[in-house]
Amino acid sequence: MHLKQIIETVAEEVSSVMANVNEEEARHLSACLLSAKRIFVFGEGRSGLMAKAFAMRLMHGGFTVYVVGETTTPSIGQGDLLVLVSGSGSSSMMDALVRTARKAGADIGLVTTNRDAEIAKESASVVIVPAATKHRKETEPSTIQPLGNQFDQTVHLLLDAIIIFTLHQSKKHHSFEDMKQTHTNLE
Repeated sequence: MHLKQIIETVAEEVSSVMANVNEEEARHLSACLLSAKRIFVFGEGRSGLMAKAFAMRLMHGGFTVYVVGETTTPSIGQGDLLVLVSGSGSSSMMDALVRTARKAGADIGLVTTNRDAEIAKESASVVIVPAATKHRKETEPSTIQPLGNQFDQTVHLLLDAIIIFTLHQSKKHHSFEDMKQTHTNLE
């Protein structure tokens, strides 16, 4: 297979997965973002990198957002939203975070491939990303990519699309220039 074919195949795979995301689920996550007092994000591995990219764009859009595990992250509380990004939708760390967040009165948002995850049952918002994961279940789409690449790539684009939609729904719409002003100047 030539590199050009690989590039085209990867783009087609991600496009196909994006086309199968339930728009109402994505809209509901957007509504949760808009109503949250503060937003906390978490993911492990590459999913964690996608969560951090999401946090960065939310910050650029004027939201108060924190990455769980960073030293400057405050305690979560009533009116806050914890957004978890995970292909499997479960891990012992995420289970512990959900227990703490729920006890503090926060809502949970989950971006995952696994509708049956225990965390999904406790979440105010669940966005199912029908992508291939490292587990290669029969119900997952085929992919030429290793491990959870298809999920991670789709999540990145999907969360960016949700942010764009959310900013358009916001009462204080942030323009490109507004967002540029919040971009770091320490580089």
